[in-house]
Amino acid sequence: MRILDTLENAAKTLYGNLFAQPDWRNFLDIFITAVIIYELILLIVRTRSSAVVKGVGVLIVFTWLSDVLNLNVVHWALTQVLNTGVVVAVVLFQPELRRALEQLGRSNFISSTSSSHGKSEDSSKVVSELVQAMSSMSRKRIGALIVIERKTGLREFADTGTLLNADITAQLIENIFEPNTPLHDGATIIRDKRILSAACILQLSNDPDIAKELGTRHRAAIGITETTDAVAFVVSEETGVISVAREGRINRYLDIKSLTQMLTELFEAQNTGALKRLSALLSSEDGGGADT
Repeated sequence: MRILDTLENAAKTLYGNLFAQPDWRNFLDIFITAVIIYELILLIVRTRSSAVVKGVGVLIVFTWLSDVLNLNVVHWALTQVLNTGVVVAVVLFQPELRRALEQLGRSNFISSTSSSHGKSEDSSKVVSELVQAMSSMSRKRIGALIVIERKTGLREFADTGTLLNADITAQLIENIFEPNTPLHDGATIIRDKRILSAACILQLSNDPDIAKELGTRHRAAIGITETTDAVAFVVSEETGVISVAREGRINRYLDIKSLTQMLTELFEAQNTGALKRLSALLSSEDGGGADT
């Protein structure tokens, strides 16, 4: 079987190079391979693909057992399945592969970002306006979905709505999401501390693990964060609960202090430390309760 034979040959080659002819390149080779495997595991864990990976592992074990037990027909059938593994993996893991390439493109090793809108006083004003708008809509039970663009461009989603390119003010945001107005239904996208577009259409998440009581706003927020590095804030029109979604996960029941802290980290994250603090704030799993 080509896949198992390849793994066996790779293991023999590694053993021979490492112990028979030790060299610093061998250790570097092992280190790089370990890092790649580790990153792949991080990419797959806690996603729908993790179950697929477990299934592939079970399939490999059964294939090896069928070879040991001389179950020729079973072994042949499993071998044919595994030999098409590359094509199947590309199809099954398309979202994860896309996310990995996007993360590589956003890497500090390749590119760096700079913006003329990075002044702390500007960030404080934007944070204040957003917190005021979301807290007001929460009290009034006005549903809202606000997506903040980071390094992954959201132009394809912004083009589905109405382009505004306006300054962020609490009054404007509340007017956008006021019920029975032209722009209230859909997402508002923020880029470079300005409102880029409103009434945007986002793809809903298909994750079966999402709580059934969550409505389309929450599913749209999770969906946009599954394929981009955007951060989405949701205000429930039924309960007024404020939630935040990032990397395909949602954290609900935010208070004003947490909301202010998250927004501040978002707009002032200029170094790795700030990004790590933001990730820590958003690491919680979604809770219970019925929102829409």
